[in-house]
This record gives sequence, C-alpha cells and structure tokens, in this order.
Amino acid sequence: MDSIVDEEWSAFLSHWDVSDDQEVALAEMVVAEPDRHDWRVVDAAFDRLVCSECGGRLSRGPVGCSACDQAHSFRYAAIETDRPGVPAGNEHAIRVNVSVVRRPQGISENEVLVRRLLLPVLLVGLLPTTQEAQRVSALIKRSSQAQKTYVIEQAIEEMLRHQRAGSRPSK
Repeated sequence: MDSIVDEEWSAFLSHWDVSDDQEVALAEMVVAEPDRHDWRVVDAAFDRLVCSECGGRLSRGPVGCSACDQAHSFRYAAIETDRPGVPAGNEHAIRVNVSVVRRPQGISENEVLVRRLLLPVLLVGLLPTTQEAQRVSALIKRSSQAQKTYVIEQAIEEMLRHQRAGSRPSK
C-alpha cells in the first residue's frame, strides 16, 4: 500500500532531478505547501520526515502527538485529481482509505478493516455507491468478530459482480 505514494514520490524526485542528499529538504518544502502538490506526493514527503515529538514518521504517530495530528490534518490540503476513466470521487475514496490504513489510530477496527479490504476495488477504478457502503456498514455491525472479514469480502465480490453485469443493487 505504501507503493501508492512511493511511486508518485519517485516520479516527483525524477521530475525535479533531486539527489538522495536533497530528498529531506524537498520533503520539508512539500509539507510546508501541501496545497501545491498532489496528495500522494504530500503523503510520501511526510514519510521522509521524522516527528520532533514522537520520533516516528511525521503524520503517522499516535493520536495525541500534536505534531503528527497537525501534519495528518494538513495532508487533506493537498491536491486531489481523479484519474482518467474512473468515477468522480474515486481518487478521494482512495486517499481517505490510504489515510485510514496508514494511520489507523483512533479509528474503529471495523472501519480500518473495511478500508483495507476495499482499497484494491478502488485502485482498479470502482467506486461503491452510498447504498452499497451503507449496506456493508450495516452487515458489519450485525456480524460477529469472526465473520467480519468474510462478510466484507462477500459484499465486495457482490459489488464486482454487479459492476461487471452493468447493474447496481437496489438495496
């Protein structure tokens, strides 16, 4: 999953012809102006910086680390552009899911599980409808802990079947 942001960072470095010893300085410049860069570049830049409070990767530290909390919120100022050929909102869904999976602190186990399992569906360009998302949420809430992964996987498979058939479920 980290490759989602690392690939974009590599292309960014290549574009700017930055050497390894300049990478941290460039990362600092990117996070100083997140609204001027793609969200994947901003996330990758945070990964290259160390938090002055918790010592972890900046923006990925524990909830309550004020520097990481602030950096985490700043990541949403970055540019978000849908890829060609995907439904509007797909890139936003990818961004939110990546954010949750990369910093699961303070997020419910159910939410993290759903976001992690749904990410591949989003990456291939699909976007669940609001009804599909609500249906999955309701199924998870009714499921035992042992059934949750299975229930999510089945719901995703159903979404994929409906997508291939060109129809969407009415529920």
